[in-house]
Amino acid sequence: MSLENGFIKDCIKRLSYYKELADKTFDQLSDEDLFYHANEESNSIAVIVQHMAGNMLSRFTGFLTEDGEKAWRNRDQEFEVALTTKDDMLNLWQKGWACVFHALEQLQPADLTKTIYIRTEPLLVYDAVLRQLAHYPHHIGQILYIGKMRKGASWQTLSIPRGGSNTFNDQMAGPRKQ
Repeated sequence: MSLENGFIKDCIKRLSYYKELADKTFDQLSDEDLFYHANEESNSIAVIVQHMAGNMLSRFTGFLTEDGEKAWRNRDQEFEVALTTKDDMLNLWQKGWACVFHALEQLQPADLTKTIYIRTEPLLVYDAVLRQLAHYPHHIGQILYIGKMRKGASWQTLSIPRGGSNTFNDQMAGPRKQ
């Protein structure tokens, strides 16, 4: 596999992993949890999802041919509560990710060194992808943190449980320990 093909494949794999973490968080939360915000300056999970979906649809629609900041996007509006149910939020979430994955799956190795634009700023395609690979996990971390706060002791961990590192490492080492 070429470095370019590996890059595209690995970016899709990493983004899928982060999406799955958020999906597993949503599974644990009620509508009330998703719309909770700690204070007037903080965002609820639903608002974070609105923002992420708006960003995804803007950045990855016409990814190679249009500026990533679309005229139809209203970024400021993304931070106002518009969604009212968990189902609405999940539908918007899936729509955003479908756009991302569709665009990435269409990339060819030669596309990675093409120049695209975001807010008229020129970026090589691989750099624009890396930019989103940093942006989305940033917000997914916020989603997980809020989810964990809301669930407290009933939170079902999404990674190695507290106090479980040695057991995990032993399982991962498996037959190599010999």
